[in-house]
Amino acid sequence: MEYDNITRAVFLRRPNRFIAEVSICGNAETVHVKNTGRCRELLIPGCEVWLTAPGTPGRKTKYDLVAVRKETGVLFNIDSQAPNKVVKEWLETQDYCRVIPEYTYGDSRIDFYMERGKKKYLMEVKGCTLEKGGIGYFPDAPTERGVKHLRELIKAKKDGFQAILAFVIQMDGVKEVRPNREMHPEFGEAMDDAKRAGVKILFLPCHVEPGKLEIL
Repeated sequence: MEYDNITRAVFLRRPNRFIAEVSICGNAETVHVKNTGRCRELLIPGCEVWLTAPGTPGRKTKYDLVAVRKETGVLFNIDSQAPNKVVKEWLETQDYCRVIPEYTYGDSRIDFYMERGKKKYLMEVKGCTLEKGGIGYFPDAPTERGVKHLRELIKAKKDGFQAILAFVIQMDGVKEVRPNREMHPEFGEAMDDAKRAGVKILFLPCHVEPGKLEIL
């Protein structure tokens, strides 16, 4: 998954979860943050960030903030829409005979429905942007929606689907994601229940560049 254009900037501050103030070649600019998570360990004043300009008419902000370089030097893609886009590209290379995004199942809209032969799959995708000691963690903020999706996957498994929870790891060098029980114990419990029910937990390591996210 690639962005059409990319601009380097310096992060200044984040007044709320939707916008940030950055400096582009010394000029202040308000930009949209494409991630409503906290990202506190990433968005630190003075850090290097990368922006894209979608060019959508009528926007209040010219740029979207999509990537940030952590103090360790590792580049993180924090675009919350990127995981589904890159997974769709990846699924098209995985020999499924049918891939349907945004599939309605039960009371939820599951990210992907797939078919391979007689087998039917449901896959929910989560992007991981939180790293501690070389391990990824999810979520970085409480997510009742995430718990609901896990419960739906458990039900899908009982109904005969191959159910998958896929973590897109939006940074280099990390191969595993664990539930962030400290942040949201209920999600951790739901993930434990999902494993016991036979839901497959899939880790998708990625390579990140300022204008690119690629599943390895």
